[in-house]
Amino acid sequence: NLLRWLMKAVVSTQSTGEQYAIKKFAEAFEVFPKILAENTGLKANEVLANMYNAHQDKISGINAGINLESDNCEVMDVVERQVFDLFLTKHWGIKFALNAATTVLVVDQIIMAKQAGGPKPRAGKADPDDE
Repeated sequence: NLLRWLMKAVVSTQSTGEQYAIKKFAEAFEVFPKILAENTGLKANEVLANMYNAHQDKISGINAGINLESDNCEVMDVVERQVFDLFLTKHWGIKFALNAATTVLVVDQIIMAKQAGGPKPRAGKADPDDE
């Protein structure tokens, strides 16, 4: 969620064509907190709103997380509560997802670039029913 917020800040410095691509790429990162919130029984929109508010504070917002042990949507400091995860897991997950998406786009471009096939018209009569 913080990555999405940081990417949206970078968007304003890019050209128009790149802005759209960066915005959509950033929006894709909303999927993770939404799914995690829904799986834990919390309201996804409430979780995202609380996380966005927490990330506005550039000093303590980087350590913001949702307390899954509380009954309501409560933001906590993950460093203070000693909740850590592996950076490499996120790094490789994002890298593999990006590679898969890029491959799909490249294959789609190849398919769209090929001319439509089909049988070649016969030489001579145009319609076999005219006989």
